[in-house]
Amino acid sequence: MIKAGIIGGAGYTAGELLRILLNHPEVEISFVHSSSNAGAPVTDIHEGLIGETDLTFSDTYDLESVDVLFLCQGHGFSHKFWEENPRPEKLKVIDLAQDYRDQSEGYVYGLPEVSREAIRNATLLANPGCFATAIQLALAPLAAARRLEGEIHVTGITGSTGAGVKPGSTTHFSWRNNNISVYKAFTHQHLKEIGMTLAALGGGQQPSISFIPVRGDFARGIFVMADLTTYLSAEEAYRLYDDFYRDAEFTHVSPRPVDLKQVVNTNKCVISLEKHGDKLLILCAIDNLLKGASGQAVHNMNLMFGLPERTGLSLKPSAF
Repeated sequence: MIKAGIIGGAGYTAGELLRILLNHPEVEISFVHSSSNAGAPVTDIHEGLIGETDLTFSDTYDLESVDVLFLCQGHGFSHKFWEENPRPEKLKVIDLAQDYRDQSEGYVYGLPEVSREAIRNATLLANPGCFATAIQLALAPLAAARRLEGEIHVTGITGSTGAGVKPGSTTHFSWRNNNISVYKAFTHQHLKEIGMTLAALGGGQQPSISFIPVRGDFARGIFVMADLTTYLSAEEAYRLYDDFYRDAEFTHVSPRPVDLKQVVNTNKCVISLEKHGDKLLILCAIDNLLKGASGQAVHNMNLMFGLPERTGLSLKPSAF
């Protein structure tokens, strides 16, 4: 059994990670660290796990006792954590924050559809951001085919869980319900990692992406709409995407329009394409907490430990 530890156990991503790992046939959870909840049952915070576990939160951790460590704290915490803790040589690390997404200090960027073999050989892994995952998967086949030319327009709408568990002025129900708003237009922090991946796929060419993120009035999911000018026909575009994702376990190209309920509660990404004159419209949907965070982290763990990619991740979408 793979012994796993979780740092930052009280947030949304940790809750989803626990839900998956508790049902993973090859994993045993050794500790769930949360200083502010130490001694309390995990189910006091993650109430959806009632009846699933008797784990309690701990304010201590033994890094020598685990094979893999998931860092689920906020951005900036991971650098501080490793300044204060020596890392055992054989410990594999999966960081769900953005601290090492620039691939510094030996971290591998963990987008399986693009870097499967590098992930298999990784000890240190930086899990991609949620918007970054959806946008990269929407555009990766075009980048690899050197077809990302001109301005690329992207609008993405995300659920409130993308802002984390800590309450804020734009996350509480009375503001978010029946409401919609734009934030960080053209400046979202995920643009850096998106550009890095697409440039590597495209032979070094940095794509020009105008990205407008939108807060949605729903809890979970990301729906991305991207358009660009291309002279590929509809049939050529579909074949390009279908070929690129032919061996992907969780990313699927649909001949029918995608909707969010096809992916919520799963580790899937579903993409559909529409051609309008010389414009290609790419629609891409993921669950921000699973494919955009904890599900992808477990997918990466499976690769790092040589397990079948789908292990523990056969999850049913909400669908209705």
